[in-house]
Parts: sequence; C-alpha cells; structure tokens
Amino acid sequence: MTMSDQQYESGKPPAKLRDVAEMAGVSIATASKALNGRVHVHPATRDKVLRTAEKLSFAGKISSKHTGTVGLITSDLDGRFSIPILMGAEDAFGTGRVSVMLCDARGDSIREQYHLQALLEKNVDGLILVGSTTDPRKSLGHDLPVPVVYVYAPSEDPTDLSLVPDDRQAGAEAAVYLVRSGRSRIAHITGDVAYTAARDRAAGVEAALAEAKLPLAGGETLYGAWSESWGRTATERLINGGVDFDAILCGSDQIARGALEILREHQIAVPSQVAVMGLDNWHLFVEGGRPLLTSVDMNLEGLGRAAAQRLSEAIGGQVAQGIERMPCKLVVRESA
Repeated sequence: MTMSDQQYESGKPPAKLRDVAEMAGVSIATASKALNGRVHVHPATRDKVLRTAEKLSFAGKISSKHTGTVGLITSDLDGRFSIPILMGAEDAFGTGRVSVMLCDARGDSIREQYHLQALLEKNVDGLILVGSTTDPRKSLGHDLPVPVVYVYAPSEDPTDLSLVPDDRQAGAEAAVYLVRSGRSRIAHITGDVAYTAARDRAAGVEAALAEAKLPLAGGETLYGAWSESWGRTATERLINGGVDFDAILCGSDQIARGALEILREHQIAVPSQVAVMGLDNWHLFVEGGRPLLTSVDMNLEGLGRAAAQRLSEAIGGQVAQGIERMPCKLVVRESA
C-alpha cells in the first residue's frame, strides 16, 4: 500500500529508508544506492528517490562515509559454523574498529530478507552470509548498495565472491596421513550423498588412494547420515561383511564416534589394530572420544578472517569474484 503525505505531518515519526523505498516504488537496496550516489541506478529512478526523500523529510544517511559496521547473516541454527566464523571475522576487523551484527535466518529465505532489509536500513558497510552446509545457495543479486561475501555456502552466481573450506583437500590429506602411517586397507564412511561436502570429501579420499595405488576397503564409499548412529551401522556392516580393513576414515566426527563405539564393542583395538579418523575437528566429539579422535580441522576461524579481509577490500573498492577454497589442517590425536 502506497504511503500518503499525510503520514508525515508534524508529530509523526521520522521517515525511514523503508518508507522512502515504499513510496518511491523501489527496493530498499535501490533507494540506498540512489541516496548514496552509487552507480548502477537509472537517472530517472535516482531522481524519483531523491524527490521522495525530500518530500518525506528523510533524515537518514545520505553520504558515502562508512559506518564501521557489517552484518553477518547465518542459517546455522546451532552456531556450529557461524560462531567460529564470527570470531575469526571480528579478529580480522580489529577490536573497536568494526562492529559485526549477527542475525540468524534459521534457514528461512523470508527471514533472511527481513534481516537483510533491517541491516541495510542501519547502513552497514558490507554483508557476510554464512550457510549451514557447503551446498551452493541462491545469490542475493547485484542490486545491493554494499558488497557481500558468501562464506561456507557458496553463491550459485560465479560473479559473487564465495569462501569455502576445501573439502576435497581435507579428504585427501586424511587419506594421505593414513597411508603414510602404514595403513593400506582403508574403509570410508561418510554422510548423505546429496551433500556437496560428502561428495567432495569422498573424491579427495579416492584420489589420494588412487595415487597410492590402493583400493578402498570394501570397494566403495559408504554414504549415509551425518550421525553416530550411521557410524555404528556402517562399521557393523564392514565387520559382518568380512571386509578386511586396518583403518576407517569417516566423513565427520559424529560418524567416527559411532565407529569407535562399535570397534570397542567388538574388542578391536584402536589404533593398534584399526585406525579411525574423523573430519571437522568438532571439539564436542573429538575430545570426548575414547581414544581422542584424530581429525581434520576445517579452519572456520581462518575462513572468518579471510571473509573479513575480502569484505574490507571490497568496501575499499577492490572487488573479487569466484570461489576461494581455504585449506584445512590435520590434527593428530590418539585414534590414528
């Protein structure tokens, strides 16, 4: 519903950017671009927005100066990925120099748009979008007044900038470590095949074993769920199927914890008889394992630091594109 001039009579609340956008018939992003003199706004649209702002006595920010704030929108409900990424970003931005405003979209695109508009109304200098999986996500488009960096979940648009952990490298590094430790009959249990992370990690494992001229124990990767329950089920399947293995490389730490439990029940010693490795280095699981779980750290804080650096560069005019894959790090403990 179009707003009328009477809404802005004396005594009424001051107009907001949302009000200007609504009355001018444009998006908040376009209104912000027009008011701040950004490029890629049609002259007629810019003129309409400026006239509307004047009509409504809009007193918002109409300058190109930075506010020292950025928004971080996440779809990661439990903070597993968003919190370490946030910590890394804050470290890179520096204490007191840039404030990061965290918003949880809860995997809901409508809620994400609500947070997006709210952050734009606060005139943030840039946005970091954090996904809950490494599956590609829909781009916010290029009609935004500020730069955006996609983290963990890459944008489907190759002209956006996305930073993701290198899952293929993580899988390969884990397999190489096991081979160099003398293991030659390595089974691989991982999560849902529909997830990009599961397929990328498996591709890394299989490539490293092929390089070492070693087949997968059991002949194939076992895909299932990202859970301890699947780790137990798959390990039982290996044992009951008579598969000869001296290591189990698991696609996540949850799966590895399930594998450890079944090996213990069958009195198979870890790591002397069978080595077990996880991926993610999730402290909740690796430090509570019996024995402590060797894993590959996805370097989420490093991902956050890199995202902050790229966003700072973009705010300064150095805009990058494409997908950057960030290296992961092996953390050796007792299980392998």
